[in-house]
Amino acid sequence: MRNCLNHRAGFDRVLMTVAATFLTVSASSALAQDQARSSAAELAIEAAIPRPEPANVPPPTAADIRLDTTATLQDSAKEPTKEPVKADVAPAPDKVETKPSDLATTPATAAPKSETAKTEPAKTEPAKTEPAKTEPAKADTATAAPAAAPAVEPVKAASNVPAADQPVADKLKDIIGAKTSRHFDRKNERAAIEKFYGARDFAPVWTQGGSLTAAAKGVIARLKDAASDGLSPADYPVPDFAAATTPDALADAELKLTASMFDYARHAQSGRMHWSQVSGDILYPEHPVDPNEVLAKVTTAADTSAALDSYNPPHKLYKELKAKLAELRGQGNGPVIEIADGPALKYTAATKKQAEIVVEDPRVPQLRAKLGLAENASDTRYDAAVADAVRKFQSSAEMKPTGILDDKTVKALNTPKRDRQIDVVLVNMERWRWLPRDLGAPSLGDAYVILNIPDYTLKVMQRGQQVWTTRVVTGKPGSHATPLLTETMKYITVNPTWNVPPSIVYNEYLPALQQDPTVLQRMGLKLEQNRDGSVHISQPPGEANALGRIRFNFPNKFLVYQHDTPDKNLFAREDRAFSHGCMRVQNPDQYASVLLNIVMPNEKYTPERVRSMYGKSEIDLKFPTPIPVNITYQTAFVDDAGKLQFRKDVYGRDATMINILKNNRGKDLEAVVAHSQPSYSRPATTLPSGVAVANNGGGFGSSGPNFFERLFGAPTPPPAPVGRRPPQRVFTR
Repeated sequence: MRNCLNHRAGFDRVLMTVAATFLTVSASSALAQDQARSSAAELAIEAAIPRPEPANVPPPTAADIRLDTTATLQDSAKEPTKEPVKADVAPAPDKVETKPSDLATTPATAAPKSETAKTEPAKTEPAKTEPAKTEPAKADTATAAPAAAPAVEPVKAASNVPAADQPVADKLKDIIGAKTSRHFDRKNERAAIEKFYGARDFAPVWTQGGSLTAAAKGVIARLKDAASDGLSPADYPVPDFAAATTPDALADAELKLTASMFDYARHAQSGRMHWSQVSGDILYPEHPVDPNEVLAKVTTAADTSAALDSYNPPHKLYKELKAKLAELRGQGNGPVIEIADGPALKYTAATKKQAEIVVEDPRVPQLRAKLGLAENASDTRYDAAVADAVRKFQSSAEMKPTGILDDKTVKALNTPKRDRQIDVVLVNMERWRWLPRDLGAPSLGDAYVILNIPDYTLKVMQRGQQVWTTRVVTGKPGSHATPLLTETMKYITVNPTWNVPPSIVYNEYLPALQQDPTVLQRMGLKLEQNRDGSVHISQPPGEANALGRIRFNFPNKFLVYQHDTPDKNLFAREDRAFSHGCMRVQNPDQYASVLLNIVMPNEKYTPERVRSMYGKSEIDLKFPTPIPVNITYQTAFVDDAGKLQFRKDVYGRDATMINILKNNRGKDLEAVVAHSQPSYSRPATTLPSGVAVANNGGGFGSSGPNFFERLFGAPTPPPAPVGRRPPQRVFTR
């Protein structure tokens, strides 16, 4: 029996120790209701309580209880740390509201309570002081569970927003959460704002504690300097952060600056106006900015001004125009060179019958300075160099380029034209924004072809250097204007067949047949009429072919290409807008060899090798890697000598763009304008009698292959007409 009592005494001491620990945990929960219940503590309590099987524990007697109580009190006296716990937890039941639903959800504490409850009825009178102390503890234990119930909800992570910025962050959250378009008109920009600020708990990025950050100062500096890149600072308003003294004002200023940053990046990269606003014969690849990328790039950059500036075109010619724009705007404070009146000055080149005639005049040094001729600056001779500079000036001033310094030219030279020149430079910088950022093919050393319509020149570039250049003839103003585009040249055709465009067939050749049924035959053209009545006119390969000996193919929706021509005399003219839209190249054999050596350097092509292919059969030389072709309209550019050059606005593109920008129609300028597409249909036609028809109605039952397929080829060649042998085509690399 003694052994049993000893065992019970040890068990009771353990039980009381655990109860005291449980009271400590319960008191902590009651005093801090907003903290989560420590599930680890509960598990520790349960693990510490020995739970012997009922069969192995004899029923308690009154004597057992007295001995246990005495032992427990003695043990408690030895552990003074337990007493403050009992005193502290006594008032807990008055502070905590018990919910029955919460009590039902605490099965883990039910077992200890039931074990204690079994002993309560058997306790004797002398031991009543102990239950009096433990009873409140039981109530505290019961009521502590409901107090910890709210901790089951997910605990919100601590905000990373500094306390000083939290009011602004709250306002930003309200504004952005309202999904208003007050600051951002574009859906993708609103989505980017929600994502960016949401990820940073809506903390402001442009201010910290109400003061501008270094990032904000860099962005503001770039926006205020927008004019240096040909943009208008008025389009990118900077909010007054100094006057923003409330969270509402700071949040509003934050979003306004972000909106201006978006507008600048978009305009710098793609232009203030979409190219379709200008004309229907312009087609450049779109390269819009991603607002998410703008936010990430600018806000994480060490230099936010430079990061925002990087959206401007990276091209060398653009940067040169930017420098010249600064010079033009700064000329107002410098001396103005005036050319005095005097006799007309003319340079006459030497011929077989007479020698060169060079006149002298004291005005020539001033003229050289005015035209930017640094070489022989003090020379008074009106030589070939001066005459050529005068001719170019006359062309840029939309005068007849005679090269003669007459009264009209002197007046034009002395008339202040800085404003006009600045406008021309601005629209040229705008057109550079339409072009792809990478003009060339990286795998070919960034090789590309660039053709400037107003200058009538073509250049082949590679690794940032000019490889070759030649003169070109471009389309006539009006409906035959050469389109502006970027495409890739995929192959060259030697000995091409000229498939006459439908516009020429129906607008020129068929009306000519009404006057002279034999005109096409005398021109070496072949007419075919299909069963549906449509007409196709072509010219077989040969020396007299309108395309000459070589055609350079870069398939496009305008059906234009570059080619040779039998009319070589046009290249000697100053203005060379004579074609129906295609571009005639002065030295096609050299051009072909340059391109072939870029795409196939191991083949060692030469102009002689290209000419050796001339004959009666078409030969297609396929490019393993296509070369980009960029057709541009540069009326202002900087030449190799660093001189700003102006060219005649042959198609009126400058005038249209200047008018659009000055009208300032706002963001409507970025909208895409739909234009009617070129039609290449071939309606049925009744031919006059006497017209020679090559196939005599035996052609295709329908209109046959369309003009695009005839011009650039098709995946599956159409069947040849009955009784007619198709021309031989030789495909080679």
